[in-house]
Amino acid sequence: MKPRFDTLRVKLFLAIAGANLVLVMAAYLIYGWSFDRGLGEYLNRSEEARLDPLVVRLAEGYRQNGDWKWVTAERQAWPQLLREELGGNRFSRDGGSREGGSRDGGFREGGSREGGPRDPGNTSQPDGAPRTGRPTFSLPLTIDPRLLLLDADGTVLIGSAERAGEAVRKPIVTDNRTVGFLAYVPRLQVVESLERIFAAEQNRRFGAIAVGLLAAVLANAALIAHWLSRRLRALSAGATALAQGRYATRLDVHGDDELARLAGDFNHLAGALESAEQARQRWIADIAHELRTPLATLRAEIEALEDGVRPLNRAGVSSLAQEVGQLTRLVEDLRLLSLSDLGALTYRKEVISLDDTLLDCLAAHRGAIAAKPLAVTTHLDADVRVFADADRLAQVFGNLLQNTLRYTDDPARLDVSLAAAKGQAVLRWADSAPGVPAADLPHLTDRLYRVDGSRARSSGGSGLGLAIVAAIVEAHGGRLTAEAGSLGGLCWNLQLPLATSAGAHD
Repeated sequence: MKPRFDTLRVKLFLAIAGANLVLVMAAYLIYGWSFDRGLGEYLNRSEEARLDPLVVRLAEGYRQNGDWKWVTAERQAWPQLLREELGGNRFSRDGGSREGGSRDGGFREGGSREGGPRDPGNTSQPDGAPRTGRPTFSLPLTIDPRLLLLDADGTVLIGSAERAGEAVRKPIVTDNRTVGFLAYVPRLQVVESLERIFAAEQNRRFGAIAVGLLAAVLANAALIAHWLSRRLRALSAGATALAQGRYATRLDVHGDDELARLAGDFNHLAGALESAEQARQRWIADIAHELRTPLATLRAEIEALEDGVRPLNRAGVSSLAQEVGQLTRLVEDLRLLSLSDLGALTYRKEVISLDDTLLDCLAAHRGAIAAKPLAVTTHLDADVRVFADADRLAQVFGNLLQNTLRYTDDPARLDVSLAAAKGQAVLRWADSAPGVPAADLPHLTDRLYRVDGSRARSSGGSGLGLAIVAAIVEAHGGRLTAEAGSLGGLCWNLQLPLATSAGAHD
């Protein structure tokens, strides 16, 4: 199988490794640049601090001699002065050098291993003893080729005049008067002798560290890419299984990160799809049953008429018409639910008085109420106004009334109350016994759901009426819930948003 390079695992690896590689290289370059610059600045400050004793020595010599000839006339005077003040050798008490000059030739010009003349103004200590040399150890001299001595006018007395323009000047002050300048050329990015070797060694170490970090980055990127891609492959496999209709598929949930929560959401989705598929299968089976029963009855009666078992009279035709009417109601209910699911069920909403709509519905069914008989009690607040379709709400009240007429025992009672509370029109529809088990209450609005599956058709409807009620209420922005009623039966709580005078919801 040909390897693919456009997979998520490869992309994750390249993204993580590339980002970390940029960081490693940036850290290497910045650290190297910072080290070189910091080393140069440190050496410059160190050199400047080392020059302070030399400035003091030059000021003392000028004050005692009155000019600069004491250091310029003698060829060995300047190198000897640098050796004494800047170090690089260890001197004996008589000023002689126990060791040779600097190995890098820092004072090669005019220098002598035996040493040159001493400062005339500092030939002895106050007690007359010879001046003791300053015993010091330091790195080989690299500063004296960059030193210049200038007079008060800026004329170069000692050193390279071509480099005077880039030199930093330290004033030499005697009796509050500047008598000259000790200048030096700073080493900006140039590191000489052992400093250059040290910097190169540090760069090699930085490079080794960068290589080690790069290897760690690549390994880390590979592990992260493998870990993420493995979990995402499980999600991909689960999604493929769902697409193939295997709704029982579930993913293992480990941890509490985003991917774990995504796996949990996937399991919830799979459970919802599995429930929907089971409901669809039950729906098809229930629809087939609902259609088959009246069709079988209708066919049996027609065959009885054809065979002469039953006479073709008004009673036989009325029985046929009853079965056809039941089929018609079932098909119409199915059509309404299908339109509601598609969002194609039309509503002509306007501001209406809910109490008037309810009273008109009860008046339209007074014959069925009297035939039951059903004792109806109403407690309706006047002028409870909602923005709704009056015909659809009449259908809601009619279905609730049919449910009460069909499932309440004699003597039957119905108590209807309507009030406005907290921006809602609250309708309570409570009928008498029998009641509904608490476990069945949340499912009463499910399609084709019946509490008693063996209930005879003469006492039960199609099981779609309450589903239609719930769909219409939800389309009006309302809420429908069921609970045990105070009269021993079922109580429906229906809430609809109140309307303003302009027709909008509160």
